[in-house]
Amino acid sequence: MEKLLIKNRKGQNISVIVEGSENQRGLVFVMHGLGGFKEQVHIENFASTFLERSYTVVRFDTTNTLGESDGDYANATVTNYFEDLSDVIKWAKDRDWYMEPFVLVGHSLGGICTALYAQKYPQKVKALAPISTVVSGKLSVETYSKAKLKDWEKTGWLIKPSASKPGIMKKLKWSHLADRLKYDLLPDVSKLTMPVLLIVGEADTSTLPRHQKILFEKLPGPRELHIIKGAPHTFVDAKHLEEIKRIILNWIDKELK
Repeated sequence: MEKLLIKNRKGQNISVIVEGSENQRGLVFVMHGLGGFKEQVHIENFASTFLERSYTVVRFDTTNTLGESDGDYANATVTNYFEDLSDVIKWAKDRDWYMEPFVLVGHSLGGICTALYAQKYPQKVKALAPISTVVSGKLSVETYSKAKLKDWEKTGWLIKPSASKPGIMKKLKWSHLADRLKYDLLPDVSKLTMPVLLIVGEADTSTLPRHQKILFEKLPGPRELHIIKGAPHTFVDAKHLEEIKRIILNWIDKELK
């Protein structure tokens, strides 16, 4: 395992972990969601699953999250997360383990970022797994109550405790929502012709199973949708993680030969 700091386009530090494979079969970039970090149990689960199939795995903390990269969570946007993903991939091009086409895996906000990248550069992406993904800003707004949205706009802040880092309060600016509303996977969904794996928790209240079905039905290529019984938005239960590992391994064996 190699852990290092690289610079993004703004000169900020991004913390990256590269886990190599001796007989490298492929390359995968794994991306966390809003306020997430590369050591979250579900992110490590995705990474270890690909390592089992001899993939080199790149995980990183975006800027403006709760990880080891620069920035402040308050300023997090889809735009800045997407730019950091693009910058990590650009950096990777000069490494001896770099391969194209590669696989992209992302959770939640990381899911929409990986899918947006695949729409922009479809020839570079062998397969895509946007897990518990944001489908569009418009659909994600539907998951907030009118009272919550009104309060967020009035105060300028959405404040809630971090589940992954107990004791930390996450404060997100209202401007995050304006940025999120610019993004929607559905208009260019026809570009996602590569194999796509969708996974979502049955009890997810952030990226609803119904939203995943809207995306799934429009995907033009090989596609799978798995709904994990009883699982929330962020996967922490060992039983759910084992099921997800099994699903991803089967998908790799079937679609990524």
